[in-house]
Amino acid sequence: MFRKFYEILKKWETDRVKEPLLVVGARQVGKTWIVRKFCEEQYPRYCYFNFETTPGLESVFAGELDPERIIENLEILSGESISEDTALFFDEIQKSEKAITALKYFCESEKNYRIIGAGSLLGVKLSRFKSAFPVGKVRLATLHPMDFEEFLLALGEDRLATAIRQHLRDDQPMPDALHEKALGLYQAYLYVGGMPQCVADYSKKRNIPAFDRQLQENILLSYVADMNKYTLSAAEGVKIEEVFRSIPRQLARENPKFKYKEVRANANKRDFWLPLDWLVSSRLVNRVSRISWPQSPLKVYAEENSFKVYLADTGLLSCEARIAYRDLQPESENIFKGVLTENFVVQQLVSSGQEAFYFKPDAGMEIDLLLERDGIVIPMEIKSGRHVRSTSLKNYCEKYRPPAALRVSYRNFGASDSLRSVPVYAVCALFSE
Repeated sequence: MFRKFYEILKKWETDRVKEPLLVVGARQVGKTWIVRKFCEEQYPRYCYFNFETTPGLESVFAGELDPERIIENLEILSGESISEDTALFFDEIQKSEKAITALKYFCESEKNYRIIGAGSLLGVKLSRFKSAFPVGKVRLATLHPMDFEEFLLALGEDRLATAIRQHLRDDQPMPDALHEKALGLYQAYLYVGGMPQCVADYSKKRNIPAFDRQLQENILLSYVADMNKYTLSAAEGVKIEEVFRSIPRQLARENPKFKYKEVRANANKRDFWLPLDWLVSSRLVNRVSRISWPQSPLKVYAEENSFKVYLADTGLLSCEARIAYRDLQPESENIFKGVLTENFVVQQLVSSGQEAFYFKPDAGMEIDLLLERDGIVIPMEIKSGRHVRSTSLKNYCEKYRPPAALRVSYRNFGASDSLRSVPVYAVCALFSE
């Protein structure tokens, strides 16, 4: 399957970036597959080392972290000659803090060894690094679940994906038949999501009733297992799972601002801040903060204690919430369909590298998302069916005079003055044109 992340790997190699590359991302998003595919296609040879399945691999990094000594030992271990044209792929590298520390010395070496590391909970490890993290000596890149455009390509809908981008550029409506087809596939994505194994299953069957939802259940179970395996204590694992399980009901509230008391009665930030941070670091959830003032740079106006939390994959959210596919249809009045729409939009923006915030200065105004592009703050309204707002965006534009505004909905492409109408299925292409 085509993954946009391949181009990130390719640029790292084409530029001969000296810093080793660390690939972070949630479990099952395809890190091992995409890195191995890249190494097979771009290098004359590569060596694969897995810290979970190779006994004693950590011992190679014991003692002095001299790159040449490490390379010599890796050559003996693998039975392969290693040069600067050999890719070294260290999988599940979060299992060895010494191996991560060693990357600093590889970066400083006269030789430009091509080293890539990856790990399912590498983000958690890096956020809790006990040694001096090699700041400036490694490159970090995040692999997300497949976005909607990658989903289309996996289904062989290349021409539809191209048409969506073309109409987005031109702000011209799609033919109704194509628009309805794209909306139908979007609804399928809400149910299937972007986890590669799930997309592969659906692409073979092209039939929602035949889709194996047990695949999503297994992924969720593996996440829960990680919560109990890669934590500081059993008690922390329990808390992480409590936060994770609370997310669907947090989002289903009229005001989906994250509340600790929704996790457990009478709970507070002190009880659950670290478990929430674990989920964010593991890339299992996306956090969207409220800002106090809609001005660039948005990040400096983010409020630490006011935020919403979305799952990193909409398909997993629909599975966790046990929503039926019929409830995702346009005629359905199921309120949770709006939750999935918001989760979808956030997921697509995060996948394209776009940080999102929301703005709620008072009870009478709420802008679903505020985005920033080249120093310009862009308000986005999401017409999802749960909230049919008609005044917030209008009032915001009258008060703050943004040069551009976006309305995401089931409607076709179009533009009126500074307001662009963007079909929900085109969000993933908004900031990658």
